[in-house]
Amino acid sequence: MTEFELIARFFTRPSRERQGVGDDCALIDAGDRTFAITCDMLVEQRHFFSDADPEALGHKALAVNLSDLAAAGATPRCFLLALALPRADEGWLAAFARGLFGLAEAFDCELIGGDTTRAPQWHEAPGPLTICITALGETPPGQALSRAGARPGDDLWVSGTLGDAALALALADGSATAGAADRQACSARFDRPTPRVRLGERLRGLASAAIDVSDGLLGDLAHIAERSRVGARLRWDDLPRSEALRRQPAALQQRCALAGGDDYELLLTAPPDRRAQVIAAGRDAGVPVTRIGEILAAPGIAVLDADGANMETPFSAFDHFRS
Repeated sequence: MTEFELIARFFTRPSRERQGVGDDCALIDAGDRTFAITCDMLVEQRHFFSDADPEALGHKALAVNLSDLAAAGATPRCFLLALALPRADEGWLAAFARGLFGLAEAFDCELIGGDTTRAPQWHEAPGPLTICITALGETPPGQALSRAGARPGDDLWVSGTLGDAALALALADGSATAGAADRQACSARFDRPTPRVRLGERLRGLASAAIDVSDGLLGDLAHIAERSRVGARLRWDDLPRSEALRRQPAALQQRCALAGGDDYELLLTAPPDRRAQVIAAGRDAGVPVTRIGEILAAPGIAVLDADGANMETPFSAFDHFRS
C-alpha cells in the first residue's frame, strides 16, 4: 500500500468544505475571506539527518508549511507547533527557535500555540525528534488555488530551478561529487528552502491550478493531472536547472530534476493568453518562472527530448510506504 492509497482508503471522506483531503491546503469559506490550513511533519532520520543544523531545521519546518499555503495562493497568518523532543537541550532549542522565528517574521506569521512532549526511549536510545506544524493563511473569497483547475491547452510553468535539493542528498551519500561551491549551493537549497508565498499571492486569478514541488516534479504533476482529469507533456530541455546540476551526468540530472523532491517550487498551469501576466507575477515576486510544457486532454505524462521524442523516465515520486 502506498502513502496516497493509505490516505484515500482510510482518511478521505466527503467534505462539507470547498477543498479538503488531497490538496495542498484545506479551504474553509468564512464569508469575507477563505481560510487555508495545512499540516506538515518532519521526523528525524526520515526527513532530516540527526546532525542537522537546528537553526536551518527551524527554518525548514515552517518553510514546508508556508510552501503549501503558497500553492493555495494564501497569505500566511499564524501557525501551531508540536514538538516531540528526545531531550531539552537549551543550545539546540535556541538555535531552532532562531531559524523558526526568522522565517515567521519575514512573512508576518505568528506562533499561536501547540504542544511539547518528550519523545520515548527505545532500548535506551532516545526516540526520534519529531516536528509538526499546522499553518493557517487566508485568501480573498473564491480566489484560492487548487490542483483541480488545469484544462487542456493550458501552459505548464514552474518557478525557480529544480533538482538542487536532491543533488545535495546525492552529494551527502557519496553517489555524486561536486566542488565546494556547488556543494554549498545545493545544501542551502535542501536546508533552507524558500517558500514561494509572494508568487502564490500574485497567481490568484491567473493560475488555473497549482501545487508545490515537494515529492518530485513528475509525482506532483501527476497529482494535478489526477485531480484535473487531464494529461501533460514536458520538454526536458526547458526544465530550469542550476549550473551546479547541469555540471552533473545527464542521468543524475534527470533523476534529480524530474523526481528528486524537496524543491518547494510552485508548479502551475495557466491559459496561454496569460503568459505575459504569469511572467510579470514571477518578476514582481522576485523569482523567475519558466514555461516547461502544456496540459493535454488525454491522460498520461510524457517527457520529450530535444528532438521531440518521448524519453524513458523510470522514476517515481517519493512515497513513505513504497520507497
